[in-house]
Amino acid sequence: MIALGFWQLGRMDEKEALIVRAEQALKMSAEVEYPSDPASIDDVIYRRTSVTCESASGWTTVAGTSARGEKGVAQRVSCQRPDAEPLTVDIGWSRDPAPVEWAGGEVSGVIAPGGRIVATTGLAGLEPLAAPDPRNLPNNHLAYAGQWFFFALTALVIYLLALRRPGTRAKDE
Repeated sequence: MIALGFWQLGRMDEKEALIVRAEQALKMSAEVEYPSDPASIDDVIYRRTSVTCESASGWTTVAGTSARGEKGVAQRVSCQRPDAEPLTVDIGWSRDPAPVEWAGGEVSGVIAPGGRIVATTGLAGLEPLAAPDPRNLPNNHLAYAGQWFFFALTALVIYLLALRRPGTRAKDE
C-alpha cells in the first residue's frame, strides 16, 4: 500500500507535466495534421486541426457545454475520412437530445483527449461547443496517495491491536 502511495505521487508529477504541455499546445496557432497513428494522438491533444469527413454515421448525444457555458448535449458523429480510420467528431451543442443529421464535410476543431475532434464552429445548424480545456483535467493523485498511506496506517494499527489482544499470542508451554 505504501508503494501504491508513492506510485500515485509519481503519477501526480506526470499529470502536472501533461497539463503544462497541453496548456502550451492551446497557445500554438499553427494547425497540425490529424495523426494517422493512434499512438501519436497524445502528442497533439489540444492542438487545432482540420479533417474532411466524407460521410457521418453513428449519431449520438453526450452531456456537453456550449461555448457560452450553457449545459445541454454535445452532438457526436463517427466521421469517415478518405483513406483513413474513422474518428469521432463533436459537431455542436444543443438543448435537444435528439441526434441531428449531418452528411459530412470539412471540420475544423481542437483535438480532445481520446482523439475526438471538437468542432470550433457548430455544424448542422448547432451552436459551438466549449473548447476542450486542459485545466479541466483532474489531477487528484495526491488524494489517492493520501488514501493509500491512510490504508497502510490503518492496517498497521489493526495489526498492532491484534498483537495486543489476549489469546492471539502463542502461549509458552
